[in-house]
Amino acid sequence: MGELPPGQEARLWLYGVARKVLADHRRSTVRQRLRSVELDAEMADLYGDSPDSGVGLSVIAAVFRSLSDDDRELLSLVAWEGLGREEIATTLGVSRNAVRIRLYRARRRFSRALDEAGVRSASESRMGATGRSL
Repeated sequence: MGELPPGQEARLWLYGVARKVLADHRRSTVRQRLRSVELDAEMADLYGDSPDSGVGLSVIAAVFRSLSDDDRELLSLVAWEGLGREEIATTLGVSRNAVRIRLYRARRRFSRALDEAGVRSASESRMGATGRSL
């Protein structure tokens, strides 16, 4: 990392740095919004208002909000931020194995909460008791 330029150059250098930071922030915000839209579309495909499910996305959102802060954070890092296990481990300061275990448990709790709320995925709705597609 270089030193701060002397005199007037320092101010111009800081403007340049601030400009780059703001541009990165804007790009990050756009990427996050796109991921959110993609996730919303994915959730709508899985759990949307299909005639046979009768479940709205608001129910899924409520179930998600009912999870613990830790579960929501972990699931959000995967779904919204698109982070992998190694990145999450670095972010949270835990081992990759701890992330794997926590993610498995968070997904299981989310799945159970959805089941309890009567939410079934569209693929489950099309499956019969034998597990074969209707």
